Amino acid sequence: MDSVVTGEAVVLELRSAGFAARALSSIIDFVAQIVVFLGIIFLVGSTLDGILDPALTRALTLVLVILVFLILPVTIETLTRGKSLGRVMLGLRIVRDDGGAIRFRHAFIRGMLAVLEIYLLVGSLAFVVALFNERSKRLGDLLAGTYALRERVVVKPRAVPEVPHHLQVWASTADIGRLPDPLARRVSQFLAQAPRLTPQSRAALAVELAREVGAAVAPAPPRGTHPEDFLAAVAATRRGRDYSRMLRQKEAVGSTAERLHRLPFSR
Repeated sequence: MDSVVTGEAVVLELRSAGFAARALSSIIDFVAQIVVFLGIIFLVGSTLDGILDPALTRALTLVLVILVFLILPVTIETLTRGKSLGRVMLGLRIVRDDGGAIRFRHAFIRGMLAVLEIYLLVGSLAFVVALFNERSKRLGDLLAGTYALRERVVVKPRAVPEVPHHLQVWASTADIGRLPDPLARRVSQFLAQAPRLTPQSRAALAVELAREVGAAVAPAPPRGTHPEDFLAAVAATRRGRDYSRMLRQKEAVGSTAERLHRLPFSR
């Protein structure tokens, strides 16, 4: 996942597309362009058969090549904000380096460079350039300031922490009201990412967070409590109490609204 910070200081988590996905989408687009080109050639040839001389035929063929392999892709990419037939099929999109939608300028630069690195050099230049950057950018992306990201990403549901059985009695009476919100978010992030950490990092972070949380929670958990169990109990208890408070507020608002509704209107 790539972290992109927008102008509003919002952090976006985006996943860039790999070289294989980009290559496959380019092949699909190229095949579609060939089909369109041959279809137009067949249509024009059957319509103007015997009318075009060799010079006019070559000129018309050149115009069709520019139309199908440059103007058409640039137009589609501009109107769809970075999509094409191949990208739609594979769930990809071309975006700016800051995560925003591309415009005509970006699409035109990419289209012009595609003529060289994809069509004339059969993708060899794009392959070499993509090997030397993390986002598998081709030369056109480097000059336009764009890259390909995955739109269809399977997001696994985040595991919800629960109070361990041996800490339920302690959690029911523990005072966690002084726990700062930033620290609570750090605990939630740690519990979600803990399975992906190395054992050493996981143990060290758990001990450090448990020390910080312990300073804001009273009374202390039973002696010998594992740091991760302590953090899970605090996070689950905080979530449960916040949810209960929200329900009480909702019920209070509903009761107030009902009482106001029953009052007679004064004129």
